[in-house]
Amino acid sequence: MRIVIDENIPFLADACSEMGDVIVCSGREITNSRLKDADAVFVRSITRIDEKLLRDTAVRFVGTATIGTDHIDLAYLKKAGIAFASAPGSNARSVAEYVFTSIIHFSDYFKKPFSKLTIGIIGAGNVGIRVKQLSQVLGLQVLLNDPPLEKAGSDHTFYPLNTILENSDIITLHVPLTYNGPDPTFHLADESFFSSLKQGAMFINTSRGAVVDENALLRFRDKLGPLVLDVWEHEPLLNQRTIDAADVATPHIAGYSYDGKLNGAQMVYEAFCSYIRKDPAINILDTINREFHDFDITRIDDPLKFMTQTACPILSDDQELRKFNQQNSTGRSGYFDFLRKNYRRRLEFRHFRISGRNNSIDILRSAGFSG
Repeated sequence: MRIVIDENIPFLADACSEMGDVIVCSGREITNSRLKDADAVFVRSITRIDEKLLRDTAVRFVGTATIGTDHIDLAYLKKAGIAFASAPGSNARSVAEYVFTSIIHFSDYFKKPFSKLTIGIIGAGNVGIRVKQLSQVLGLQVLLNDPPLEKAGSDHTFYPLNTILENSDIITLHVPLTYNGPDPTFHLADESFFSSLKQGAMFINTSRGAVVDENALLRFRDKLGPLVLDVWEHEPLLNQRTIDAADVATPHIAGYSYDGKLNGAQMVYEAFCSYIRKDPAINILDTINREFHDFDITRIDDPLKFMTQTACPILSDDQELRKFNQQNSTGRSGYFDFLRKNYRRRLEFRHFRISGRNNSIDILRSAGFSG
């Protein structure tokens, strides 16, 4: 058996090595010719899986170690009889912690306590609900919008989009990228969206770049408060004007915690084992489950900012992406991929064990910090 694996999926090659010959390469190097004799391929979001890639190959199993599947032609896979697995929820905690860290970072901007603020969460899947939970830790009032889930009869309380836009101090997007159907999300955040926003609202996008019409975003930038962007409309070729407009700009790494990567790897590994009728031989997550870093926060002036930035250093990530404009035109797409490939080994909140006396310790523990 021949298995091709994106190099950004940690430990999966080791886990699959006893099943056959494993080829590890960059996601952009996963081509039709490379897959000619492959039986299975494992990717992340930068590899488009469709008929063009898989035509006349031996591939019978596709796994993506990601929550989203907008890079997968699911209809083609079904038609071709190719088995498929994704990793729903694998990095939900990672993205939610990124959003939580961003809100904490801009807390001084709002000039009022979190209990007096409202957050509008657009998309109430695995990530959106995690964001809701962390928002409630801060005391934020939460409004949810998710038309597909509302139609499906979800138990959550939902609000119309315009109601959320007009009443929220913070807007955060957590939807898949879809182009068709009754509720497409391509350019969901367009001129009408931004014109309806509450003046000075904070805007966060960690979903998919093309959910936002960047031209509309730039036209309405002066209406917005803090702008946090982790995803970009034309990745890996970013619009420098959009980077400059953002207060925090990061290279599509909100979901790139080490925990999230290992979760995704384990989920597709188990799915592949099930497909070939083999019991999983390892648990990839065992490599970090007992790793902790200890902090006494007694003498720290602002423990919320210090601990969230220690665990999820969005400002350092922002500084790295802002070097994008220093690259020549041919090197810019490569630089974006370089940042993602070489991203830090970021651990989620649970790996940071806090102690000491401080008014913020209960909030931090409720947010997931250990101790």
